[in-house]
Amino acid sequence: MTHPELHLVVPGRLDQRTGGDIYDQRIVAGLRDLGRPAGVHCLPGSFPGPDARAEEALEATLSTLPAGSTVVIDGLALGGLPAPAGRHRDRLTLLGLVHHPLCEETGLPETRATELEALERSALRACHGLIATSPHTAERLQQWLQPAPPLRVVTPGIDATAASDPPGRTAAPLLLCVGALVPRKGQDLLVHALARVQDRTWQCVLAGSDVRDPLFAERVRTQIARLGLEGAVEIRGECTEPVLGELYRRAAVFVLPSWYEGYGMAFTEAMAHGLPVVATRGGAIPSTVPATAGLLITPGDTDALAEALARVLDDPELRAALARGALDHARALPSWEEVSRQFAAVVAELEAP
Repeated sequence: MTHPELHLVVPGRLDQRTGGDIYDQRIVAGLRDLGRPAGVHCLPGSFPGPDARAEEALEATLSTLPAGSTVVIDGLALGGLPAPAGRHRDRLTLLGLVHHPLCEETGLPETRATELEALERSALRACHGLIATSPHTAERLQQWLQPAPPLRVVTPGIDATAASDPPGRTAAPLLLCVGALVPRKGQDLLVHALARVQDRTWQCVLAGSDVRDPLFAERVRTQIARLGLEGAVEIRGECTEPVLGELYRRAAVFVLPSWYEGYGMAFTEAMAHGLPVVATRGGAIPSTVPATAGLLITPGDTDALAEALARVLDDPELRAALARGALDHARALPSWEEVSRQFAAVVAELEAP
């Protein structure tokens, strides 16, 4: 069967270490292995926009693609820029890839959230179909896209080799937090909670970009210093895949108190490494992290976060039970190879006349 040309449009570089970028990277690799390679187009500019440079880049990219091509546009590149999508929907098959609604980013002023919701609603309605990366995100889109374009769900995968028995973890337990230092991830709340358990032995590493929101990152650094945690909490910055893998192998507990997640790939990676999880019930997290694998608290509740950390630090048997639950859950998740096959099938279904 002959398929139309397939293209993927992403915001910025594809080699960034965010969950959305890693999803895009793995799908591109999987489609190539399946014999349906996607041309990748990396857009300059500021996202989610509106941004003149980004809009010009998206317009120029779509203009160069042959009529009839199928174009999957990452939601971060699409959501704030509805005009190019509207202009090209009659000559291209446009599919929106939505990791989470842009308006639900933590810390947005109400006027900005309202603006983004209106822009994203317009952009997604210009698409011929939508692919959400979690059932939670699909449900959110259905709520405010009435009527919604055809919508499918393709959740992230895991590496088949990751879900193996964890190594022995001794000495001071390492608490690992993986995520860009941005308000939505809640590292400021984590630092405050860690100050409440200073009487216990532990080390904590915050791994993730500290340049996406420099003001927030500096605020977290100031908190660490003010609370006397410089020797216990390390901001590692964005890590390469080998370095991050080593951190997962050394860690005893994974903690990420996000206000909201559209899926939360860092959680599945942690569970695949046999790590008990301390997290919140924000967004899709309860459907990503089962009760058998983690302790989930209300987003923003620093007291509850400190109590959960104290429980996993004080109770080795609890840690071991949650680690077993994490591994059991991870072993049931699809591999990236399976996810890529599902993605290819969904694209073929959505692009069919």
